[in-house]
Amino acid sequence: MSDSESTAENAGVLPEPAREIAAGYAVSGAALDLGALLWDGICLPDVQIRIPLAMLNRHGLVAGATGTGKTKTLQLIAEQLSANGVPVFLADIKGDVSGIAAPGTPGDRVAERAGQVGQEWQAEGFPCEFYALGGIGPGIPLRATVTSFGPVLLSKVLELNQTQEQSLGLIFHYADSKGLELVDLKDLRAVVAFLVSDTGKAELKGIGGLSTATAGVILRSITAFEQQGAGDFFGEPEFDTAELLRQAPDGRGLVSVLELAAVQDKPQLFSTFLMWLLADLFHDLPEVGDLDRPKLVFFFDEAHLLFDGASKAFLESITRTVRLIRSKGIGIFFVTQTPRDVPAEVLAQLGNRVQHALRAFTPDDAKALRSTVKTFPNSPYDLEELLTQLGIGEAVITVLSENGAPTPVAATRLRAPRSLMGPCPAAELDAAVKGSPLYGSYAQAVDRESAYEKLSAGQEAERRAAEAETAATAAKAAEAADRAAVEEAVRGERGRGRGPGGGGGKAAEEDASLVEQVVRSGMFRSLARSVGTQLGREISRSLFGTARRRR
Repeated sequence: MSDSESTAENAGVLPEPAREIAAGYAVSGAALDLGALLWDGICLPDVQIRIPLAMLNRHGLVAGATGTGKTKTLQLIAEQLSANGVPVFLADIKGDVSGIAAPGTPGDRVAERAGQVGQEWQAEGFPCEFYALGGIGPGIPLRATVTSFGPVLLSKVLELNQTQEQSLGLIFHYADSKGLELVDLKDLRAVVAFLVSDTGKAELKGIGGLSTATAGVILRSITAFEQQGAGDFFGEPEFDTAELLRQAPDGRGLVSVLELAAVQDKPQLFSTFLMWLLADLFHDLPEVGDLDRPKLVFFFDEAHLLFDGASKAFLESITRTVRLIRSKGIGIFFVTQTPRDVPAEVLAQLGNRVQHALRAFTPDDAKALRSTVKTFPNSPYDLEELLTQLGIGEAVITVLSENGAPTPVAATRLRAPRSLMGPCPAAELDAAVKGSPLYGSYAQAVDRESAYEKLSAGQEAERRAAEAETAATAAKAAEAADRAAVEEAVRGERGRGRGPGGGGGKAAEEDASLVEQVVRSGMFRSLARSVGTQLGREISRSLFGTARRRR
């Protein structure tokens, strides 16, 4: 801290606006320390900017231009949450948050920052679990079943219209009623295809049916979704979201880091996971009202990837989830460049704001700057000017006080994280993943018998039954034809040599015996089986759509 910065503090004199800001951040209960107040270019270490722990489930936003320190801010908050026994979920798009598991590196810059903000810095790593979507990238694989998504959520992800969503609901209903488990996307595709096949069409006729056109749309949507990489995510063993609510043996909250660097070019997959994860938690957790600390806090880094190109249905789902999940004790923080990256309906739900520096190099930048300023409460700062002058690790902050009211806007020099400010070394990350007690439960994918296998087995059984029935019919026809031919031959023989009354009774008995011998002969039976099998196979191919009979 420079002499000029310490002068005001040493004199014990604060300007009136600074005293009002300081009063707004006075907290009686447990709180997280974000940093020290900046006023008129001076850092005031005795004026700590804090956020009440109980307000972390009121959601928040960490924003700022590239390189201004957003990721370090979420790391700082996550560390303190963990230290207070609160589990944390970090969506790590760029792969630079994994260092939270390792102690930070002491140095002059860290010591200088700690001195400026009144921080007693000590290197510390925090208990972590590392995950990856479907095993894409380093981490314990996260998977979910199609059944667990349900038709409504899946319809929104596949961007189906209302009619198509209702049809998908019928498909799920049929699968449930018939014991056809929808584990992965091939199961869903198999059921859809079956219900528009000649064999399966009648299955839904009594409750509305499934049109071929709608089935085609659903199948094409599934294919496009798979091309986004979703095929690896759907399957078993399914991840139990309760794993995210755990504490380490020492009582610290477990930090769950979802490594997304390998799938950052697949935003549809990323969005799908978030929708399922939040919906699953919301479904399972009871209403708890206001707690002294949240059960879990989410951080979604690079949040614009959630919303870029997202469907209206997806945005509506996120808005509703953010609004309602607070009562379950869950807090959500979005991390992105500007508040404009977050839809207004979602932004309105975010009570805690940490805004790093913005740039105003272009007309669009200037417009974004003015728009950002309008989202803050009135303050004694010239925010439009201040937001362009903040240094790395500095931010403009407003949070919710203990009584739920917005605190005054405070320019803040933020504390330094205690953990490693960078990615965890690959070897250490791999060792942490394979050494996790969860690795054995989720690492290996399981493809058990489900809808695809059951339908395939049913179709094979039906094909064989059809072949057998056709063979039996052919055998009977051939037997009758052969009997008629023998009888005709006998009648001809009788006409040539025996005449009426000349041992006719005995000849008739011999004729019958001859017919029976022919019909029972091995050659005749072999011929009948051959004819029947060939005829049956051709009919089966026609029925199952694999080939058409030539006429």
